[in-house]
Amino acid sequence: MFDEILVPTDGSECATAAVGYAEDLARHYDAAVHVLHVVDSRTAENVPQQEERGLRAEAIVEEVTEEVEAADLEVEGAVRTGVPHRTILEYVEKNDIDLVVMGTHGRTGVERYLLGSVTEKVLRRSDVPVLTVRDTDDGSVHYPFESVLIPTDGSDAADAAADVGLDVAARYGSEVHVVSVVDAFSMGLDVRSQLMTDALEDAAAEAVESIAGRADDSVARVEKTVGYGRPYRKLRRYVEENDIDLVVMGTHGRTGLERYLIGSVTEKIVRTSPVPVLTVRDPDLDAD
Repeated sequence: MFDEILVPTDGSECATAAVGYAEDLARHYDAAVHVLHVVDSRTAENVPQQEERGLRAEAIVEEVTEEVEAADLEVEGAVRTGVPHRTILEYVEKNDIDLVVMGTHGRTGVERYLLGSVTEKVLRRSDVPVLTVRDTDDGSVHYPFESVLIPTDGSDAADAAADVGLDVAARYGSEVHVVSVVDAFSMGLDVRSQLMTDALEDAAAEAVESIAGRADDSVARVEKTVGYGRPYRKLRRYVEENDIDLVVMGTHGRTGLERYLIGSVTEKIVRTSPVPVLTVRDPDLDAD
C-alpha cells in the first residue's frame, strides 16, 4: 500500500518528529523515504538571499537523509523552489508518492489549534493519504502503532479510510477500535424520538460491523463501539481513555470548493488530537 513515503521538512521540531514516524512506517512497509525541503520563492528578496536559503535547505535535507540512511532505509533527498504546498503536491504526483507525513504546529493555548498553513493546504488538497504528526512537549512518540482507531459514519469516505486503517493495523499487528457516534442532537429536538434514535443506532452498529468484519487475522483484536453524543468530543475522549496511537479518518470533498473541505469532525480531530491522524480521501470520488 505504501511504497513511497514523502516527509517534507523545514528543520523545525514538528518536522523532525514527523521523520521518526516516516521511518517507522517505511520499516513496516519496506518503503522508500523521500525527504523534501521547499525554498519559498515568495520570500527571497535578492539572489544572495535565495542562495543562502538554498544552502540551508540542502543542509537540512542532507542531515535528515543521513538519519534515514542510518536506519538502513532507502532514501532520496530533494530541494525544490516554489510555493511550498503546491511544490509538495507536485512532488507527490511526479514521484508516485503513496503517503505524506507532515508535522503540525502548536501544542497549547491558541497554537494548539493551528496546523500551519502548508500542512493544512496539503491535507486539504492531497489525493494520497496524509499523516499529521504533532510535536509533543515531552518528546513522546506513538509508534509502533499498537492501537488504531477507525471512526465511521457509514459513508464511502469512512470506508476508504477503513481500508487504509485495517492495512496499517495488519502490518503492525495492532488492535483495532471501530467507533461510530450517533449524533441525534444535530438533527433538532423534534426528531429525537426513540424510533429515530433506534434507527440511527442500528445504522451506526451496521457501519461498525461492516468494517470490523473486514479485519484479518493479522490484527490483534477488534473492539466495536457505538457511542452517543457529539462525534468530535466522543472521539477525542475515546482516544485518551483507550490509549489510541493512531486515528485513521476519511475526508470529504471531490471537486470545486468541496474538494478543499475535509469535514468538520475530521478537521477538529486533526487540529487537536494528541496522537497522529491519518486522513484518507475516497479515491472513487476523485475519479468522478
